[in-house]
Amino acid sequence: MPLPAATLHFPHDRVLLSRTRLAYVHLRNLLTDAKRDRAAKVFGYVAVWLPEELLLLYLQEGEVVNATATMDGLQFRSLSIAEAIAMVPSAAEFGEITFCEADDEQLATMYWSQVLAPVSWPGELNVHDPAAVFAFLNATMHDGVVEVHAEDGGVNYGIIRNGGIMRGFFADAGSAAAEFRLTGLLAAGRIAERKKTRLFPVPPPLPVQAPPAMIQAYRDLMAAIVKRLVDGGMDGAPSVTEHARKMLVDRHPCLDYFSLTHPHPRDPVTDTPALSAAVGAWIGELLWTVVPQDGTKPEQLIGELARERRHMFQSAGLFDALPWKVEW
Repeated sequence: MPLPAATLHFPHDRVLLSRTRLAYVHLRNLLTDAKRDRAAKVFGYVAVWLPEELLLLYLQEGEVVNATATMDGLQFRSLSIAEAIAMVPSAAEFGEITFCEADDEQLATMYWSQVLAPVSWPGELNVHDPAAVFAFLNATMHDGVVEVHAEDGGVNYGIIRNGGIMRGFFADAGSAAAEFRLTGLLAAGRIAERKKTRLFPVPPPLPVQAPPAMIQAYRDLMAAIVKRLVDGGMDGAPSVTEHARKMLVDRHPCLDYFSLTHPHPRDPVTDTPALSAAVGAWIGELLWTVVPQDGTKPEQLIGELARERRHMFQSAGLFDALPWKVEW
């Protein structure tokens, strides 16, 4: 049975890789090429049709910054960049892939229409009647997005400001005005289900996840701190570290993915500021409780263990999240 989202396709400015069998494409190499030189650092998305899910990787300046997945084309889930890339086998027998360049506003529109709940249409409104839809938008002075799924699987977006259609992103080629194209998509008989015509508020910018390398760097730093404490005679450091993590999870949910006892932890879906704030709070709680027996101050200990990656941690905001000024 084919994947319900198998026909799903999205707007694009330029196709960099036409829909191709996944067996002929190495995803990691494709992503590396997307950021190798300045001319190739594009904004766009990679869509991967796997046997059970459609996967979308969002790119800004050639870097993967977010990811979503869906089984039915309507209900999407957010997932970490590392998890998304790991879902794609290096030698896939089944599946297809495409790489498209797209406007950054479109990427934000795509992402938020997948993860946010839509605004409810009035129960009496016929969403197949363009005149009625446009009248409603105008009467409410709506600012946001109308998303329309076409019969062929194309996902289209009309950008609405003050109740009027300002522009649009359309899955299929065409040069007509956005209002004319949206009218055709909304027309009776073109949409099979009401739930495939949805209304959203103005989308925020596309969120940028903390890179997998940053997440791993924080894991390495925490492991190094614990090892340093244990080597210094603090045998209870691992249990104190775990207790501190669990105590902070409610305030910093991404710490739920940082158990030092889990052999293969998943990456959290979070941004770099939130991640740095969480790890900074965790380190602070730990080193207020467990003091190195050799008299090393917390700021000295962090300076020693973070020195090799200090520029990465500095740019991520870790040192600003600590209760001490790090000594180098």
